[in-house]
Amino acid sequence: MYLIVTRSFPPEVGGMQSLMWGLTKEMSKNFMIKVFADYQENHKEFDQKENFSIERVGGIKFLRKIRKAQLINEFLKENKVKGIIADHWKSLELIKTDKKKYCLIHGKEINHSKGSSINKRINKVLNKTEKVIANSEFTKNLAIDNGIDKNKIKVINPGVNTVKELDKKSLEKVESLLKIKSPRLITVSRYDKRKNHEKIIMALRNLKQQYPDIVYICIGHGEEEENLKKLVQELNLSSQVMFFKEITENLKNALIAKSNIFVMPSIISKTSVEGFGISYVEAAQYSVPSLGGKDGGASDAIKHDKTGIICDGNNLEDIYSSLNLMIENKKYIELGKNAKEFVSKFQWHKIIEDYKKILN
Repeated sequence: MYLIVTRSFPPEVGGMQSLMWGLTKEMSKNFMIKVFADYQENHKEFDQKENFSIERVGGIKFLRKIRKAQLINEFLKENKVKGIIADHWKSLELIKTDKKKYCLIHGKEINHSKGSSINKRINKVLNKTEKVIANSEFTKNLAIDNGIDKNKIKVINPGVNTVKELDKKSLEKVESLLKIKSPRLITVSRYDKRKNHEKIIMALRNLKQQYPDIVYICIGHGEEEENLKKLVQELNLSSQVMFFKEITENLKNALIAKSNIFVMPSIISKTSVEGFGISYVEAAQYSVPSLGGKDGGASDAIKHDKTGIICDGNNLEDIYSSLNLMIENKKYIELGKNAKEFVSKFQWHKIIEDYKKILN
């Protein structure tokens, strides 16, 4: 039996939740699994459908961490467990066992100054694991720079599930919404500084001169939402930018599939950094190429000038010229075909083979 210890798990929605869900589902096809996850509203109906045990732990954040560790420590005493896989170093910090521990790392949560108190806590936990699983080469190098033993680190990119057939009604709704709008740019992410929506909108002002029917679709929520909407008004781009949030999965997938370019030229904002960017892979499954940023792990998900473009997200001119290059002569069609072929390697049934190698 393996334990999955996670703070992020469905029915809550998000990139980390999808990652831990996909990993757990695929692991359960090969091993006996028990999950210790944080409490979520409406979790009972969700949990009952699964063929593995999910134990939910509630309470305020600090006490929840202590209580979850206590439950796990008791479980380890009473059951035969081969190893523990955790979503975050904090999930392992209070677990006392000589069982093999494996910890996923993603980027921003380990990006703290070397020698700082939090960096010392991170290193203490991660250097006691059997393996540290980095989501990209960038995250691996970041971990080494911050003091993690390089011999413990293995790069395994996040996986994705095979895409389901698109919902016909959602496709029809998208076509009625977008009509003659073209080219179509899209971002699916939180609205925060790191994702760089602001510079995309600023580049759009210039692109509008060449492509008057261009549209930029923004799906998400976050602290920067009102600032971005204000910027759209100031630049007179209300006809070019569409904001969506709390939409169905079917509508989200239809909007991606009917777009031409996925845009997320991420930057480093304080300690926040894009470790990989699963959204690029999800878009590529629908033959949509991506524009990513050079700061972070996007180059694991995007092959420059083959499945998309890697640009300098801090440079507005570079974002503009990169988008223009992808739009000119509809180069995004060729890039999209390449992207769909390339990302087949990220399907969970293939990614799990890398996990099985280190677990066995």
